[in-house]
Order: sequence, then C-alpha cells, then structure tokens
Amino acid sequence: MPAVGASLANRRGMHRGAVPDPMSASIELENVTAEFGSFRAVDNVSVTIEAGEFFSFLGPSGCGKTTILRMVSGFISPTSGTIRIGGKDMRDQRPNQRPTALIFQNLALFPLMPVWENIAFGLEVRGVDKKIRRERAEELLALVDLPNAADKSVSQLSGGQKQRVAIARALAVEPSVMLLDEPLSALDLKLRQHMRAELRAIQKRTQVTFIYITHDQGEALAMSDRVAVMSHGKLQQVAPPRDIYDRPANGFVASFVGENNVFAGEIAASGNGQADFRTPLGTFQARLGPNAGANSKLYLRPEHVRLSHEAASANSIPVEVTDIAFEGNFISILTQDASGRTIVSEARNDGSSPLPEKGARLNATFDPDHAVILTDDVPLKAGAH
Repeated sequence: MPAVGASLANRRGMHRGAVPDPMSASIELENVTAEFGSFRAVDNVSVTIEAGEFFSFLGPSGCGKTTILRMVSGFISPTSGTIRIGGKDMRDQRPNQRPTALIFQNLALFPLMPVWENIAFGLEVRGVDKKIRRERAEELLALVDLPNAADKSVSQLSGGQKQRVAIARALAVEPSVMLLDEPLSALDLKLRQHMRAELRAIQKRTQVTFIYITHDQGEALAMSDRVAVMSHGKLQQVAPPRDIYDRPANGFVASFVGENNVFAGEIAASGNGQADFRTPLGTFQARLGPNAGANSKLYLRPEHVRLSHEAASANSIPVEVTDIAFEGNFISILTQDASGRTIVSEARNDGSSPLPEKGARLNATFDPDHAVILTDDVPLKAGAH
C-alpha cells in the first residue's frame, strides 16, 4: 500500500464518514448485452478483469466500449447478463453504491473551487471533517506530483495538471475500481505521451483496478496489462499488448492495431502451423492464424518487409520505390508491385542502412514467420477470458 493509503487507514473510524482503505476489486462481465431499441451496442460480452489490473477496452467509435464502462459504473443497466465487482452482483446497485470512480472526457472540475476542494468534494459529501479533507487532498496532490497546487484555482492549471487533479479527486473516495473514459483525448501528442506514463505510475502505486477506454492503440499498448479489442459490440481479442500486436486473433485486430500490408488470396496447402497462400502476385509461405480458412487474407507488418536487390527463393515481390516518408524515429518506404498496389516497408532512422532512391527497382521479401493468415472478423465466444 502507498503511504497515502496507510496514513488514511490510521485515521479510520476517528471521524464521521471515514473512508475505508482502498482495495482493488475484480470485475466480471458475464454474457452482458446492451440494446437501445433495435441497436445492439454491446453483444454478449464475457470477460474477467483481475483485481489491481490496468485493463483497456480498445476499438473504433461506436464499438460499445463506453457503453461497457457506463454499465460497470451503474449509469446504464445491461439488457441482459451479469456484472460483478469484487464477486458481488451489481444488479440494482446505483452508481453511488458501487466501489467505482469515473473520470469523464471533460473532467468536470469545479472552476470556483480551489484545487484541494475539488479533490475533497466527494469526502465533503460523505461528511468528512474539513481538516481531514485538506490533509487527504494534499496527500493525493503529492501522489500525482502536484504538491504545491492545493490553493490554486482550476484556471491556473495546464491541461495535464487538470488531468492529475481529476485523478486525485477520483482517488479521494478510495475506489476499488477506477473507470477512465478517454481522459487524454483532448491533450496534444507530447502531453498525452507524458500522461500515459503518469497514469501507469499512479495505477501501480495505488494498485487500484483501472478500466481504460480508448480508440488510441498507442495508449492501450503502452499502459495496459491486458487489452480487449472490440468491434461492433463484440470482443475480438483479449490479451497482453505484445500478443495483441504480434499474434492478432483475426484480420480486424491486425488492421486496427498497427499497420499492415494485406494480400487477398486463398490457402493452397497447409501443415505444421504454416500454409502456402496463393495470391495474384504468386504463392507465399506464412503462419496460419487462429481460425484461418476460407475468406482469409495474408497480413504483413511494414517493419517485417525487407528491400533488396536480390530476389529471395520464397516470399519475394518485385517492386518499384515510389515515395519515402520521414516519420521521425523511422522512415516509411512506399513501393508498388506490378499490379500497382502499394507495399510499405519501414526502416529505422539510425543510419544503419542506406535508403533507396525513388524509382529504384528492388524486391520486397519477408520471412514466413512474420506473415500471418487470418480471417477478417471472428469474435471471441461467450465466456472467453
């Protein structure tokens, strides 16, 4: 437990409205569905989030991730299915009866209150003594690295500082589960990257269960213990970030998380986890992904494409360099094959190899282990964790 939690625990029972020690809780969604008229926003989702885990729901707008967050918080009731927090069924439990705290996109800070009163507002509602509220606010400001901000007004804070105050305010009521609905979306890129590290550090210090909603793959991969990728209300994959990126469950996950060169075709032969994949450009060798079969495609990430003057014995495509895009820490090299389709490769911006000239005729080659054959969209079965 962090010192901030321990100091509060020492005071427990000494004042009216005392707040219990923070304790992380698991969350179980069992066959949860949410319907709005004829529209099914969440479709039979089952997943268990472990106590103390940083868990992200990742997906495009309208995929159902925010609806899940609002059902966990109690602002929306599921049409069917069960939600448990810490093993307790949340049916008929109002938002203020649940051990959760929700941080909205707009933060909803009170502009006429000083920072410390913003943080302590939930404690005031619970009848906690003013002296204790002030002490708790200052402890939390130290936790989020704003030790001298207690008496500042909200208008004096930067965007990143406001984010930290919102987090401190949510932590003040000692939630078992913190719910964050795209809280960094309004920040510029540099500040978002900084706040990712801050959020992750705060979660690790407090050990509160975090459920994070985002459409930004970088946020989800950088911060999470596990990620649930969603599409059209269904879970597509639940796994640690590296597995999501390196071993996508289907074509949707591969396309949504990171970049890919995608080749249509059909499996010609298969065995031992690999297959020959026949395309208009030739037949390539690649790994078989989960549920690969009819209507599959071959997915190849740009960082796994090599450009060389010599053709390889397998998995080699003659290409012409059409453009080079400088991206900072890496360089995208755009090429075209004989059919005119674009194949992208990536090179690190470390000077380790010379860049090709525009118009250069080369061969795009790749290792069979770095290409995967996937079906487009195979959601997880109900009950998959």
